[in-house]
Amino acid sequence: MAKRDYYEVLGVSKGASAGEIKKAYRKMALKYHPDKNPDDQEAEAKFKEAAEAYEVLSDADKKARYDQFGHQAFEGAGGFGGGGMNMDDIFSQFGDIFGGAFGGGFGGFGGGGGRRMVKGSNLRIRVKLTLEEVANGVEKKIKVKRKIQAPGTTYKTCTTCNGTGQVTRVANTILGRMQTSAPCQTCGGSGQIIDKKPSDADAQGLKVSEETVSVKIPAGVVDGMQLKVTGKGNDAPGNGISGDLLVVITEEEHSTLKREGDNLHYDMYVSIPDAVLGTSKEIDTVTGKVRIKIEAGVQSGKILRLRGKGIPSINGYGKGDLLVHVNVWTPKTLSKKQKQFFESMQEDEHFEPKPESSDKSFFEKVKDMFS
Repeated sequence: MAKRDYYEVLGVSKGASAGEIKKAYRKMALKYHPDKNPDDQEAEAKFKEAAEAYEVLSDADKKARYDQFGHQAFEGAGGFGGGGMNMDDIFSQFGDIFGGAFGGGFGGFGGGGGRRMVKGSNLRIRVKLTLEEVANGVEKKIKVKRKIQAPGTTYKTCTTCNGTGQVTRVANTILGRMQTSAPCQTCGGSGQIIDKKPSDADAQGLKVSEETVSVKIPAGVVDGMQLKVTGKGNDAPGNGISGDLLVVITEEEHSTLKREGDNLHYDMYVSIPDAVLGTSKEIDTVTGKVRIKIEAGVQSGKILRLRGKGIPSINGYGKGDLLVHVNVWTPKTLSKKQKQFFESMQEDEHFEPKPESSDKSFFEKVKDMFS
């Protein structure tokens, strides 16, 4: 089923201000909040849909990408860009937007003075991809060392904050008695502290474990792009939520193809006889080798465009092209017979340069490459 337009989900216009978007989201989230709609799957779906819309439209960069490309701007690995949110994600990211609603605690999930949900730290890992993997997309199995809750670890209510996750202080000022709240330093705001833990666990009841994580990488990613795998970072102590695994893309250099955005470039060298008589050559592409025909009389510097043989657009807008640059190879040494032949051709009219209007200049060729 196709996703609804994010502006439609929140009931705002495309030109709505940040304040109007926030107000609309708060209204929708309060209406469909799980505490008000227990065991209502439809309400929960609408609650998640509103949160996903707000995640994108409340971020200036994501909003600009969405306005330009729509939902396709965020297609890819789980949790990449927008979407794939679960309840823990929503409450940890946007819990404070509800203020004191639902008793200020959200069942232990968010702001408004209640216990906050602690999130584990994120992990970052680099993944090397060949140009073929970039072009076709790939699923990678990655071994990750992450902290998990050690089996046998138990927790109890923090005695400092009595499980609220907050410590309230009252101070006398010239304006009267002022009350402030801050996260509890003893439990880090989780409202829980360790009761028992095994000997191999750290002070937070966590231990290092190696896990194999499957990451689906979409076609068209670029060097330096970062994908997010939700919940595969370090665990949080107690009832917190796990951090995320951030996968940074590193693109390996190809032996014959050079990438420029979604287009690819290939330098093809032909001999003078082949340039004069014409030939066919086998060249590399990201989907295997293909044979192309070289017309008789081809000029050095000519660019042959193979449409759709480049890299798919990460935003879903087709594929780039493969640009084959023809270079006529001039031999550096000649035999006596070969030298005599070319000397005899120096005054021959067939060897005199006669550029036609169709033979574009270097600058025109460069201009065509980017058009």
